[in-house]
Amino acid sequence: MVVALKELRERGVRIDYVEGNRDFFLAGSPYSGLFDTVGNEVIFVAGGRRYLAVHGDGLNDRDHLYRFWNRLSKSRASRFFMLHLPRSMARWLIGVTERQLAKTNFRHKSTIPAETIREYARRRLQEGFDVLLLGHFHEGRQWSIEGGEILLLEAWFRSRKVELFGVVGNQGG
Repeated sequence: MVVALKELRERGVRIDYVEGNRDFFLAGSPYSGLFDTVGNEVIFVAGGRRYLAVHGDGLNDRDHLYRFWNRLSKSRASRFFMLHLPRSMARWLIGVTERQLAKTNFRHKSTIPAETIREYARRRLQEGFDVLLLGHFHEGRQWSIEGGEILLLEAWFRSRKVELFGVVGNQGG
């Protein structure tokens, strides 16, 4: 993957990375140079439409346990400890934590929170965007709402599709 990203950058392709809930500390890492931007949201224009790409894991403000975990796991203190723990211990700790979290919050994980997504989209589309692009929910869906459109992307680990916007020409299928 690193080689492919480097080749795309050398060809002048812009690559923006929206961090997700399993992405930790990419900005400032040795890999950050593979991307034009790394962040929580990316704004771009393609085909004359203004897009806002957001991972989507923070939309449900009623999922307090997840929001707490997200803030804690991405904090400076967590970064410090993960950088200074032996690699095997850090991997073990991450594995244990993920297994424990997988057993929680089924109420928030069992369905796509369509109304929460629509409420968020209404607010953000009013900022001048045409399309809200979300990835966290791992199911491809599309909704038209007043003021624009919502696109939920399929999970990359299932589809192996990379979303390309504004790219012209044959991309090799």
